[in-house]
Amino acid sequence: MLDDITSLHTDICRLYAHYERTIAEFAASAGSRRSIAAELVLALRMDKPQAEREISHAQTLVDRLPHTLAALETGEIDRRKAFQVVEATNVLDDDQARQADELLANRLEKTPRNLSRAIQRVIRAVDREGYDARCAKKRQDRKVTLTPQDHGMSTLSANIPCEVASAIYGSLTDAARAMRKIDKTRTTDQLRADILAERLLAAANGDGNPRTHVYVYVDLLSLLRLNNDPAYLAGYGDVPLEVIRERLFNPANTWSRLITDPDTGQLLSVGRTKYRPPADLDEFVRVRARTCEEPGCNQPAQYADIDHIHDWATGGETSADNLHGKCRHDHLLKNEPGWKYTTGPNGVTIINTPSGRTYTTAPEPLHEPRQPEDDPPPF
Repeated sequence: MLDDITSLHTDICRLYAHYERTIAEFAASAGSRRSIAAELVLALRMDKPQAEREISHAQTLVDRLPHTLAALETGEIDRRKAFQVVEATNVLDDDQARQADELLANRLEKTPRNLSRAIQRVIRAVDREGYDARCAKKRQDRKVTLTPQDHGMSTLSANIPCEVASAIYGSLTDAARAMRKIDKTRTTDQLRADILAERLLAAANGDGNPRTHVYVYVDLLSLLRLNNDPAYLAGYGDVPLEVIRERLFNPANTWSRLITDPDTGQLLSVGRTKYRPPADLDEFVRVRARTCEEPGCNQPAQYADIDHIHDWATGGETSADNLHGKCRHDHLLKNEPGWKYTTGPNGVTIINTPSGRTYTTAPEPLHEPRQPEDDPPPF
């Protein structure tokens, strides 16, 4: 059945690619944009904004993103991911979009969240000045919105800088977990929401500035202004270093020195033989992972469990290569029938599923592999 699902998925993607090409061809030969949109509204019984989007997406795929369209035709990506590339590259001119499309050609087989990060990294590579300028401008658009929901609930949303949002969420999580130990009547989610409300209301006449631990990864060469690589915020992705430099140098923050392999960008391994990892090994594994190491999960690793892939009870060691960061949900997955996990070097995990499929995952390197010409001049 899984083979059938995979085959059907490929057929659907191929049909969508044909659909996009046909809409683009129709748009090129059927009159004005307004007329074309009206035709689609009537023929497909969709509203006008959707029709406009259908035309725009189709033309962009055909004219600016041929590699992305080809990946849709082969079923390598689905329509949602194709549209991720379309919408993210709308800020680029035609030449930049085609460069980004070419760079993304071998990076499309990712989950939507990880694909989004890859797209942003590529966009910054082809339009660094524009990307940094847009990031700075976006921070001027911060706001809080209130959206009424049904059944007596509302959603309070804050559009704020990513490192601030991560710090707030981390602080709420730490407080909720501590309170959960003495209050079993509320879930962690409920406690996070309640603590947020209490803090906001209490902070109306006070400072309201709780501290927490956030993982921000910065290349030393960039920190010393010898390079211009972005910072990496766990659970979010790349952040232009300049826009958070002031926060990074706040004296209240703490720093950890991490040693990476210059050829691969991966953290260098350390080993231990105790059941419970000591603090330095625990942090090493979390820092290397950045997020839960199960594909498709983006829970920041500082809130995850440290899991023995090869169980301690059956001979597994408490070492860097045998310890991985997993959220509680995915930690328990390996106990389900048919799931098997084995390890490799540098955080590699090999997953065998109940359907007989095998997948290999590894943490992304903390920086791109160094080339000789990347080395800074001697001083």
